[in-house]
Amino acid sequence: MTEEKLHGEGALGRAEQLEEVSRMLIIREEQLFSQDSPSEEEEDLLQRDFEALRLQLWMSVHNTFSSCSFSSSSSSSSLQLKVLRSAVASIQQQEVQDRRWTGCPEEQVPVWRPQKCLSTHNSLLQNMVRDRLREAAEDGCRDTGGLSTPLKREVCRMGKCVKEDLLAVAKTVQDCYPPQMDILNFYSGLFHQNFSARLTELAASGLEADDCSYLLLWTNHLYPHEILNHEELEGKIKTSCLGSLLLQVHLTRLEDQYLTHRQVLDSSLTELSCVIREQSNAQRITAHLENFLSSYKKRVERFVKGNHSNVLSVIKAQLVCEQQFRDYITGQTRSLLEQQKRRCLDTLAALKDCGYKCFTCPIHMQLKVCFSQLWTSVWLDGSLPVVDSLLDSLNQHLTDLTDLKPACRQSLLCVLHQDLVLQYVKRMMKTRMKSREQQVGGAQRMTEDARKINDFFTEGGCTESLWLGEMLCSVAEVLRLQDPDSVQLEVVSLARSFPDLSDAHVSALLSLKTGLSAADVRSVRRSVEENRLLDVSTNQSPAFFSMVKVKWINNKIKS
Repeated sequence: MTEEKLHGEGALGRAEQLEEVSRMLIIREEQLFSQDSPSEEEEDLLQRDFEALRLQLWMSVHNTFSSCSFSSSSSSSSLQLKVLRSAVASIQQQEVQDRRWTGCPEEQVPVWRPQKCLSTHNSLLQNMVRDRLREAAEDGCRDTGGLSTPLKREVCRMGKCVKEDLLAVAKTVQDCYPPQMDILNFYSGLFHQNFSARLTELAASGLEADDCSYLLLWTNHLYPHEILNHEELEGKIKTSCLGSLLLQVHLTRLEDQYLTHRQVLDSSLTELSCVIREQSNAQRITAHLENFLSSYKKRVERFVKGNHSNVLSVIKAQLVCEQQFRDYITGQTRSLLEQQKRRCLDTLAALKDCGYKCFTCPIHMQLKVCFSQLWTSVWLDGSLPVVDSLLDSLNQHLTDLTDLKPACRQSLLCVLHQDLVLQYVKRMMKTRMKSREQQVGGAQRMTEDARKINDFFTEGGCTESLWLGEMLCSVAEVLRLQDPDSVQLEVVSLARSFPDLSDAHVSALLSLKTGLSAADVRSVRRSVEENRLLDVSTNQSPAFFSMVKVKWINNKIKS
């Protein structure tokens, strides 16, 4: 590049070459001030060129977010980013040259030194961020999702601006800066400072309860979790250096206002956990929580009994609410006493059972009809596929639950799985097997049924209740075995795996074994009691046999 091209506007006509222009101006500066008597005319010309360069630098920096705008074309954005990258390199060059003159006699230093380009750059960014947030707050075209109050709309617009701009810096702008400038954290500090200042003003203005909760939602949840910890920003922003958007004194006052408002108990628990910063503040509502849940359960039960046409859709939503309540309560490690927590969870369990019954009652009726065919000759010889027909029918019922929340649907499937196996075992316990062939054939059919049932629920995404299939196979093995010693070993193993298998259940199971003598039965029962696990708490198997009532055996044992 010739000296002529470095003079005037022509020298800066191509902004993407700012770095080269800056380098050439520094060379001219070095050459000029290496002379004993620099020419005043050349010095004035060089000063004007430096001023023109600075103007181009600040224009380039000021257009930073224009390069990230959705309205900009790809080629335009790419060019603007090149310009910014060149401008940043120029700023670094000028900083190095400033340091070059440090310590020199004042009369030997150019009048334009130090340029302080980095300081000016930082001040410009501060003004840019302030202006962008102010413009965003006033931008009526920015979508706010139909928020109901001016304060909500303003905070939402500013929050969206912070998010969009920080993502733009992370995706494209920071590539224009050297790592040591840590430009993403510099921008995040500026946005935090300005956003915080405006929210502090709003917090001090006297807020309605609705605006109060929205301000807390942004401060305690949306800003720290959905912006600073956004998947594309997580781990890149030094959040510990930023602190909270609102000072402790303002947060405490707003949270007190929120918690004392009469509608707080009507809000969702998810909202409560997002709005309230310190969960210890939830102690303020725990005194009401038990009564609230009890009242809530009674209302749901009354609604179910009302036989409304929309009962299933309402119960689907209610099951989600129950899960939210459960997550909230189990997460309260300090604010709830263990007794309070247990009572609340018991109420929620009853609430969930009430909801599940709406879906399972029609299925229970079908279970009873289908399972009445178990242990019949047509079931034993395989000509009547009882379980296959039942699972086909159950699959049709479950198509109505596709819109149920996945966690709730899986939990419901586990309940259905257990109910199905429970009815299966109850039906078996009432059977009278007269021959060895019936026992062996029935055991084989039970094993096949257990596999089909397990496969069905596994395909449905329910893996937590697969132990039911193992239990059915163990019971089938008791039926298949004919040698008394082998039967004894299998029953002992079953009792150790399922400690709620009582003596009455053992007797009921052995009563199906017509080939065992009374002495054999007594021996098996005695062995089971002698070999039970002493510490039942070490066994993690869920309760099952305690739900199988065998009153007729109990009465026989007592007599």
